[in-house]
Amino acid sequence: MGELQGVDILSAGQFTREQIELVLNTTAGIRRRRRDEQLKMYPGMILVTTFFEPSSRTRGSFQAAALRLGGGYIDMGSEKVSSLAKGEDFNDTIRTYDRLEPDVIVVRHPEIGSAQRAADLARSPVINAGDGTNEHPTQGLLDLYTIWSLRKKKLEGLTIALCGDLKNGRTVHSGVRFYSHFGCRLIFVSPDTLKMPTEITEGLRSEDVSVVETSNLIAAMKVADVLYMTRIQKERFDNESNYRKVSGSYILTPEMVERVNRPKMLILHPLPRIDEIARGVDDLPNAVYFEQVRCGLYLRMALLALVSGRLS
Repeated sequence: MGELQGVDILSAGQFTREQIELVLNTTAGIRRRRRDEQLKMYPGMILVTTFFEPSSRTRGSFQAAALRLGGGYIDMGSEKVSSLAKGEDFNDTIRTYDRLEPDVIVVRHPEIGSAQRAADLARSPVINAGDGTNEHPTQGLLDLYTIWSLRKKKLEGLTIALCGDLKNGRTVHSGVRFYSHFGCRLIFVSPDTLKMPTEITEGLRSEDVSVVETSNLIAAMKVADVLYMTRIQKERFDNESNYRKVSGSYILTPEMVERVNRPKMLILHPLPRIDEIARGVDDLPNAVYFEQVRCGLYLRMALLALVSGRLS
């Protein structure tokens, strides 16, 4: 179980298939135990959450994971209540929290490469909770776990359609790297201006991963085992005009799902959503984006257990 002990979790690309399977199986084991007993495995464990960008699910699930394991957490808080309000910079913030000797530091920051910077500064293991438009590896892992658990632990050869802002979507940038280990066929659905970065697409194809790029959501849904919707990320645009040109490009409705007639197609979304999934879709049995949140709790419990090295 020591394969990830003390390891910084910075990128989906760092994982071998064996490590991914270790995380999936550890998550499933913790979930089984959680049903039967209160997991108090790590009394005294301390998690530090440093979020320089807004977060609901990621911050909340990491903090809940620490509590469920019997530990606690220290949260940096907003810029208004931390020393950021006094002008403290990123480096000093990370160094300060690291000297509190936490078991793990979780970092989210708007700059690409910020998680690596934190890992270089800290003695404690660092987990990347999103570095700008680059990656979000724990979201990619929890998405994979959600599919794996609902598809009876079968991932091989699935067709996964990813739709929306693929240019700026750090969750999909991490996710496709995990899917590639299992021979999944990938369909990228987006407007031309929000296509998956070329280096990711070409990298996947160089590894013989099947990749199709299209702007036709209905056509992708007709063959997809999994549909992964994402929002158009307004905060990543330089101006309102450019955002409005692509806002609302894809809106999934119950009628669209009924039309393609694939009742076993799982519908995922990393959340938050804006208007890309109509509220009526929530009532469909294959809409599992709130189940993803539950899976995120268990997945992050498993990661904290593995990285801290206290798994029992």
